[in-house]
Amino acid sequence: MSPPLDRVPFPCAPCARRHLGGALLTLLLLVGGTQVAAHPLAPALLELVEVGEGRVDVLWKRSSLSVPGSNIQPVPPPDCPPLSEPRYEEEGVAVLARWSIDCGEAGLVGRDVRVDGLGPARIDTLVRIELEDGRSIQRVLRRGEPSMVIPERASRFDVFVDYLTVGFEHILSGADHLLFVFGLFLLCATTGLLVKTVTSFTVGHSITLSLAALGYTNLPSGPIEVLIAASVLLLAVELARDGASAETRDTLMRRYPWPVALLFGLLHGMGFAGALREIGLPQGEIPMALFSFNVGIEVGQLVFVLALVAASLVLSRVTLPLPVPRRAAVYVMGTLAAFWTIERTASIF
Repeated sequence: MSPPLDRVPFPCAPCARRHLGGALLTLLLLVGGTQVAAHPLAPALLELVEVGEGRVDVLWKRSSLSVPGSNIQPVPPPDCPPLSEPRYEEEGVAVLARWSIDCGEAGLVGRDVRVDGLGPARIDTLVRIELEDGRSIQRVLRRGEPSMVIPERASRFDVFVDYLTVGFEHILSGADHLLFVFGLFLLCATTGLLVKTVTSFTVGHSITLSLAALGYTNLPSGPIEVLIAASVLLLAVELARDGASAETRDTLMRRYPWPVALLFGLLHGMGFAGALREIGLPQGEIPMALFSFNVGIEVGQLVFVLALVAASLVLSRVTLPLPVPRRAAVYVMGTLAAFWTIERTASIF
């Protein structure tokens, strides 16, 4: 008779796990070196508001931080000449530009809008359009689709695809969230325990993401980001106990990993909500946008976990020429988490 799922050991345990930790050491170094902020840059915003008599007010908002060599610029409809010069102002780490254009009696519907430079910048741009009769249209432009024709109204399918893609890209670009999932993978010794623990983490961040996105909770993002980094650090410290005695390793996180993952999931969900607030939710399609954003995050998380499982299966069958101890990867994970904790705490003050 086959053992129950929660007692089936991972194919990577224990030898392949050491190989996996060493192989991922390089990945952790690359993540830390190229993405010290642990989050992708905030998406840009292009807002077009019809105010009457053909006049359209334009708002362009982008982060003052940028990838070297990138220069994203909005391109309003070419047949809508400017009525005023852009007025620039700063808002936190964002730069805002405001001006007006003249689109004539035809208005915005059916015209082209484009954002140049999205590929090198590696960010998305939310396009928010308010028509004179009150209709609202919201789309997300990205490097694979940097332009759009303004429709009379946004379709539900477009909303689903846009927000699913944003959620998927956000989780795979958030090094702190991925490192936490990686730590859970190393912490759980059996298949069943991993499934239960990752599911608990998913349930936790789905709850707080939904509550925050719908406005039921509104906590400041600074302390939340500090606590998220600290959660990765605590998990790294726990993983570093592997060489200790059995009594020392018998901690709450070891004995009950899935309730701990649920608790930390509630915390990480508030971080996801911050990204969603930057983008905004389209009026009339809030449930669909929230659902698809959440699905995108879960799909990205699942892809990452499956990649870890596949890597462990492959590495369990090969001999690495220069094996690196698993503990080294845990130390790099803890070092990055400590850096993020200090950096984010300093930014608050």
